[in-house]
Amino acid sequence: MSGLQGDAALSDQVYEATLPNGLKIILLENHKAPIATFQVWYRVGSRNETCGKSGLSHMLEHMMFKGTKGVSGETFTRIIEEAGGNNNAFTSKDYTAYFESMSADQIHVAIELEADRMHNLLLRARDFETERMVVMEERRLRTDDDPQTCLDEQLTATAFHIHPYRWPVIGWMQDLKALSLEDLTEYYRTYYNPANAIVIAAGDFKKTEMLTKIEKAFGSIPRGPSPNQTKPLEDPQSGERRIRMNREVQLPFVLMGYHVPNLRTPDSYVLEVISAILAQGRSSRLYENLVRERSVAQSTNAEHDLVSRDPSLFLISAEPLPGKDVTEVEKALDHEIRQLWEKPVPSEELEKAKNQLEAAFVFSQDSLVHQVMVLAQFEVAWDWRKIDEYVPRIRAVTPDDITRVAKQYLVPENRTVGILVPVMPGAGKGVPADTSVGKSTVR
Repeated sequence: MSGLQGDAALSDQVYEATLPNGLKIILLENHKAPIATFQVWYRVGSRNETCGKSGLSHMLEHMMFKGTKGVSGETFTRIIEEAGGNNNAFTSKDYTAYFESMSADQIHVAIELEADRMHNLLLRARDFETERMVVMEERRLRTDDDPQTCLDEQLTATAFHIHPYRWPVIGWMQDLKALSLEDLTEYYRTYYNPANAIVIAAGDFKKTEMLTKIEKAFGSIPRGPSPNQTKPLEDPQSGERRIRMNREVQLPFVLMGYHVPNLRTPDSYVLEVISAILAQGRSSRLYENLVRERSVAQSTNAEHDLVSRDPSLFLISAEPLPGKDVTEVEKALDHEIRQLWEKPVPSEELEKAKNQLEAAFVFSQDSLVHQVMVLAQFEVAWDWRKIDEYVPRIRAVTPDDITRVAKQYLVPENRTVGILVPVMPGAGKGVPADTSVGKSTVR
């Protein structure tokens, strides 16, 4: 199965148009149920921020719900609910997205509301100060009070010296305190316009009728600037980087991040397969060897961001079992990576990983919202048509590809290692709870 519905290629199912003001429109008819989802994706995320201004993208997402000249924030929510719909938004490194899902015959409501706040958002000082406090508290709860997330943030900031992926999406706390309403207003004017946006809809509608509705609502909005989306890429890393973070936690944590390409490079699909081999399910290598057989870790993971706009990180991690030395866990992770260099992956294991990836890719598209999200993510990263290449490229991966790619990217000189070290409560940040852990991995 290569496309989103049946055996037809996605390019045969999706309709694309661009309005004179630069707004790209992507439509997918899906008549399985009388519902529709409407989404607006702006090509702006933390990668578009600058030093001292981190968190602007996420902050603006919050402010988009505070109302326009004609529709208050409360009225926006009430109109969606009265139409039987739901709505939400999210910010990432590469984009900020807003979506509504509802009965197909009411989708015009979402279209009109999104067009209104693309051009007529009210940015008021009192709303800004309130939402700044909300975002700061969100950062405290989700990052500062979550040691593993905090380690991930610190590792990323260490791995990237040049590229703006080093900024956390939620922003650094000191930057959030220093942001001004003027900063936010300029950011809105720069990035929230038709030339920097993608409108995507899927559901039970006729594309010609949907296009007419979108043209009517968005067509008169001025084009606006087309921001330069080219960012400086990282120089090749010439040696392993290591960080250690001391926190009052029960267990240590090991996180490794390797610089890898995105989907513009065929090797990225090989990395997708490697991720599945290492950590997809309880029969994966990391779980089988570190959790089940050696009993040194209670959880393991591997992550690969295929659709990042720029080259990102391949992450592997493990949380040691109580009483286990973090050094032993790190060595076990290293061993699993070396196995990829040294021994061809058996055909049965490779086929299982490919089947898992294909099944997850296909089954996830049962959701209308997810269909649109996949289209948008590929479009932001490169081109939505590349979705048709996903399964064929995964199927084409060979054992030799895995060996070659692992040797090229998953090597110590290309990685950053982060260690979360438990310290005794109230004893000071320099006093480890377990001395064998506290002095084991920093060199």
